[in-house]
Amino acid sequence: MSDEIRTSDAAPAEPAVGWLRGVIVDAIDPERLGAFWQAILGVPIHEREEGWLELEFGPRGSLMAFQPVDPVAHAPGRIRIDIEIEDLDAATARVEALGGALKEIVRFKPGEEHRVMTDPEGNEFNIVLPFPPAHG
Repeated sequence: MSDEIRTSDAAPAEPAVGWLRGVIVDAIDPERLGAFWQAILGVPIHEREEGWLELEFGPRGSLMAFQPVDPVAHAPGRIRIDIEIEDLDAATARVEALGGALKEIVRFKPGEEHRVMTDPEGNEFNIVLPFPPAHG
């Protein structure tokens, strides 16, 4: 018998350890990245203090915050952030207009695609269409 933890289609029997409260981004320029993500998510600033810039919770309950990091130590993050959008082309154009860039178009199945984008400091995120109604 293996001690490995494996995924299951059912919800875990044990209570959750926690919940995803937010995504914190190391930023060379927190104000610049904060403004970029504020425009992407359409939310106001919730808290601003020395070494911390936090955006307001979004309509679905997630927050995003930025804290400064030394440019020498900065390496773009590897956490994937999915941003649900209604129109891939319009969202791509808006991200690019805000200083982001299209990195890759990913097609898993015919008719399904998402786009890997980067913010102005090279941190990757995805823009994705809503799940199909049958997804549940």
